[in-house]
Amino acid sequence: MHVAVITNCTPDTAADVAVDAGGNLKVDDKLVVNPWDEYAITEAILLKEAHNAQVSILTLGGPEHEEALKHGLAIGCDQAIRIWDDALQGWDSLAFAKAVAAAIGKLGDVDLVLFGKELPDIASDAHIFQTARKLGWTPLGFVAKIEALDPAAGTIRVKRQVESGTETVTSRLPAVISVLKDINEPKYPTFIGIRKAAKASMPVWSLADLGLDAAAVAPKAKRLAYQDLPKREGAVEMIDDPALLVDKLLEEKVI
Repeated sequence: MHVAVITNCTPDTAADVAVDAGGNLKVDDKLVVNPWDEYAITEAILLKEAHNAQVSILTLGGPEHEEALKHGLAIGCDQAIRIWDDALQGWDSLAFAKAVAAAIGKLGDVDLVLFGKELPDIASDAHIFQTARKLGWTPLGFVAKIEALDPAAGTIRVKRQVESGTETVTSRLPAVISVLKDINEPKYPTFIGIRKAAKASMPVWSLADLGLDAAAVAPKAKRLAYQDLPKREGAVEMIDDPALLVDKLLEEKVI
């Protein structure tokens, strides 16, 4: 069985973020592994332990995203691959999906692709479902638990979180799933794992390596600039007298 987990680095959720006069985003801290991805990476390692699976970890982006790959290698992933090409600069979700789906195809024998719930810096999961669409595989989002996995039969049963509660779904493999934080307790690298990851080879696959035409994959949506939200302003009047408060509410037609 072969499991692929997709990760990247994002700004720390506690970092101060500002927009400069030119509409550029400024973050005061270094990138960290997408917190949602920590659960996906851990789940991939748990599947490796349970089913003797091979685990590949992939990211799309520049060298700054290699820290996410090293994190995966340090806790047990077998190989790490970075996908990047100048034509992907400013990628949108569709460009991401095309490149990642092609990389999964290049690996050749993947049964299951794992994602964290979303990209927290843009609060989007569109790339996950677009990747499943490009692969032609079943997408299973918001997975809270993998209840059963049978590599021989090629089936998976998961519990998904939905608006009204949870539902249990069975699907054929291969499949693409996104996981929630309650699915496990994230594993953290050991010192030996960190040293091993630091020495590991991490090939970079270009669009040409993936057999993709740069013009066809180049992002169609262009981010022109960032803009701060308008400042919210208002006035507060403190009223201690209950009778005066009632009069005021009546005057404002609140009651």
